[in-house]
Amino acid sequence: MGEYGMSITAAAVSFLIILYLPTYCNAIVRRANHSIPQGDVDLLEFPLNLEYLEAEFFLYGSLGYGLDKVAPNLTMGGPPPIGAKMAKLGPFIKDIILQFAYQEVGHLRAIKDTVEGFPRPLLDLSSASFAKVMDKAFGRPLYPPFDPYANGLNFLLASYIIPYIGLTGYVGANPSLESAVAKKLVAGLLGVESGQDAVIRALLYQHATKKVEPYGVTVAVFTQRISDLRNKLGRAGIKDEGIVVPKNEGAEGKITGNVLAGNQNSLSFPRTPQEILRILYGGGNEHVPGGFYPEGADGRIAKSMARSK
Repeated sequence: MGEYGMSITAAAVSFLIILYLPTYCNAIVRRANHSIPQGDVDLLEFPLNLEYLEAEFFLYGSLGYGLDKVAPNLTMGGPPPIGAKMAKLGPFIKDIILQFAYQEVGHLRAIKDTVEGFPRPLLDLSSASFAKVMDKAFGRPLYPPFDPYANGLNFLLASYIIPYIGLTGYVGANPSLESAVAKKLVAGLLGVESGQDAVIRALLYQHATKKVEPYGVTVAVFTQRISDLRNKLGRAGIKDEGIVVPKNEGAEGKITGNVLAGNQNSLSFPRTPQEILRILYGGGNEHVPGGFYPEGADGRIAKSMARSK
């Protein structure tokens, strides 16, 4: 009888442990999220600015609509982008860009599952906005103005501008992260952003010698001009390279093809939030909004830059 009674007691205890185990585990996750150092929170929230931009550009380019239809909860009520529209893409490029689009939706969700985040900032994804970037890259107005939505090649050249900036931002943020949660998330984000950049560069490299009409300038020169502009605006030395480089600047100083950008040891370049804002704002000044962010980027880091001007 005693043994029977003890068996009932043991069973009851086991049942209670099983019953409350999920709650206990969830509490640990919640505490782990809340215990992320503020510095990590800031560094995880800052990339939302770029993830919003990428998600909207790729969604509109491939589908003709964006987050307000695909995942409205992720916008947190932020204003819709200016001038974004469906691009004239062939089936193959459209399929790739659509994959990128849904990947960016996942990135937004992953970040917001870890930190609170902020509403989608106002984004200027109009043809005119991209045309200004290209005009600055060439040091003169292109005629007709560059239109990223006109065809697949133009859209790829416009896409060349974006994921690489996020890639360098994640590389730059990684050494400053303290928590395992933040490091794991950034590693996952960096992997896919790097992959997107590699696909874009490879597709452009395939047509490196092709002239972009009606400008009479090769794809390789376009990428180098864009990379030169980002280096200039970032004001932190060489952290950007086109898809074709002088042989001494290629991997091990032995090759001109440059499908993946990297330093002398073929390691990805890092950028700070200040450098990223200088590029995204289009004026080389992290304190003055503009470019793709007419009202500025959001988050503690970006806002602190605005206040310190």
